[in-house]
Amino acid sequence: MAILVRAKSFLSSSLSSLTRSQRCNHTLGERGLQAELYSGMAPAPNPALRPIDTSKWKKIQASKVGISLSMISYPSWIVLKILHKGGFEAYLVGGCVRDLLLNRTPKDFDVITTANLKQIRKKFHRAEIIGKRFPICRVHIKGSIIEVSSFETVARHDADKEKALSSLLPKICDEKDLIRWRNSRNRDFTINSLFFDPFTCNIYDYNGGMSDLKSLKLRTLIPAHLSFQEDCARILRGLRIAARLCLSFSKDTERAMYDLSASIGGLDKFRLMLEVNYMLSYGAAVQSICLLQRFNLLNILLPFQAAYISQHRATKNSMMLMKLFFNLDKLVSCDHPADSSIWVGLLMFHLALVNNPQDALVIWTFASVLCHGNWKEGVEFAREYTKLEVKFVPEISEFSETKSDEDLAKEVAQFASLVQDSVGVLTETSNLFESMSRYPFSPCSGLVFVPKITAKNTAKLFDLMVEDIRSFINGRGRMSPEINFHLLGIGDPCETRFVLGKIILETMKAGPRGDATEIGNDEKDLQPKATEEILSNNEIPAKKVKKHAPSLFIPDGNRGMLKKQKLVDDDTAIKNQEMVTKDELNDLAEKHQEFVKTCKLSENKTNSMQGKISEKEEKSKKDKEKKPKKHTKAVEKSKEHIALHTVSKKQQRVVRELNLREEDEMDNLEKVLGKEEVMERTEEHKGRAGEERSGVSSLSSLFR
Repeated sequence: MAILVRAKSFLSSSLSSLTRSQRCNHTLGERGLQAELYSGMAPAPNPALRPIDTSKWKKIQASKVGISLSMISYPSWIVLKILHKGGFEAYLVGGCVRDLLLNRTPKDFDVITTANLKQIRKKFHRAEIIGKRFPICRVHIKGSIIEVSSFETVARHDADKEKALSSLLPKICDEKDLIRWRNSRNRDFTINSLFFDPFTCNIYDYNGGMSDLKSLKLRTLIPAHLSFQEDCARILRGLRIAARLCLSFSKDTERAMYDLSASIGGLDKFRLMLEVNYMLSYGAAVQSICLLQRFNLLNILLPFQAAYISQHRATKNSMMLMKLFFNLDKLVSCDHPADSSIWVGLLMFHLALVNNPQDALVIWTFASVLCHGNWKEGVEFAREYTKLEVKFVPEISEFSETKSDEDLAKEVAQFASLVQDSVGVLTETSNLFESMSRYPFSPCSGLVFVPKITAKNTAKLFDLMVEDIRSFINGRGRMSPEINFHLLGIGDPCETRFVLGKIILETMKAGPRGDATEIGNDEKDLQPKATEEILSNNEIPAKKVKKHAPSLFIPDGNRGMLKKQKLVDDDTAIKNQEMVTKDELNDLAEKHQEFVKTCKLSENKTNSMQGKISEKEEKSKKDKEKKPKKHTKAVEKSKEHIALHTVSKKQQRVVRELNLREEDEMDNLEKVLGKEEVMERTEEHKGRAGEERSGVSSLSSLFR
């Protein structure tokens, strides 16, 4: 919930300085007209269509919402400049603009231009046109692939629709605005319909995308049922975006997702694999699985895993599957994704365990050998940690510490073989139905979508363990314990084995009551109902700081494209924070302790201490020999005032508890400061806090 509140407070505070004068003086139809507008495109015209009132088009200065040119990837910037120098308009569009606004690292940067596809291809040495229905040009530059689309493609494809829309526009309308608006109407969701012109540094919003981004809401551009009927893959895309950004759904969108969820079974297997990989390999696997379960899509895509979750939800047992993906989420992100072999390998490992429960020592050894890269070190580590009692049902059958190395090697090799065999459940319908006999009352669509080549390559990861595990060497050598994300992203076998072992070890170390139980907390931030149903028995431990803040605008563009972005707590974020994590409590305690130490000065050093607190007080050295008197009420008022400016109302209780613990030390403040000095510093502090807050204001002026 804290993440959601930070996101809302950030959007509210960062855009308030934008006034109505910054909006385009053009037109856009009201949301209530969307159904009328699109129904009017049917063969029978809708007589209720009216001219579009356009005062809601917005043009926003990028620097006002914290976007700078330095945040654009270098290859994308090269593509944009080449097109611009060629005399064409070029924009960033879609999800990358949304992610930049939310202080997220975009998965990719999509470019759209007024040049046609042939003109785009001529501008670059390595470029090819792909796609039939909506062709695009793929530009290879600086080791990256940038997808460039043309305004002309969409306009030609939906000529009849565009003609119907254009007839509702005012006669006087800027041509560039008209081109952008027409294209935006073909996007899936409002928050993906934003354009960013890096040469004028303006963001164009024609569909209320900024408003929905402010409220963290996912809404389709056209009536949701119609949108998902046009392309049911938008359902999966919407769930993926909501999972990664912690978004809620509009009522229309949520209802349509429920009603049309079964339609995704008709999608091409390649498309399904693409969407599921985006969900599981980019740091939001747990949230994605929960949303898939909530909208009855997991039964279609991964029926065995859906049945497993349903059974554990009913029995309130801790779920090893969810904890495996929780630990995967801690390692990967949009700027450091994993290859699909990671999540396919985790599913294979878990399938083998559910169908063939193992001794805990065997699991420890299996994972440790993968992680350490050789048998000897792996066994030593496993025997040390096997003393920890880990209870996963039905995955762990027993606990033993007395197995000989020879017996242990045989059992681990046998288990590795079972892991390889379990890949058939993901690739063969017959194997899937056979495995589902374990859950006879659970639905099974019989759909399998994992490509056989992907399954085969993943199964090969365990070949060395099956053949001769005692001579197993990963090949990674004694590399850094840090993950090489480049190798992980391209599916390097050695790096993939290392990360698989690391994830399983972390899951075993945590057990049913360790870090992985934080799943419940994360999911509650996203979808409270889904979380409580799926992981109701999990506890909430100290939370690791996330790599990305889901929605923090930093004004004036004072932020770079960091590889590992961390949540930055400023005054505004702290003020609106609703939950106090252990890390924040520790930080608060440290700040409080520093304040106490500053105040704990002797009477003879009063003037020097005063000089450190305020430059003004350096001029008051004439009062050096004066003894300050006790002013208990003023001191208590000062302590409370400073605490209230440091934390939110939700945290006042914690601050007061810290004050009580340090009561003896804080009493020294009375011996150091007099009443006048305390009040003066309090007012000075209030002034500084007010100045800081004035730099970041709310969205009210923009969304009136």
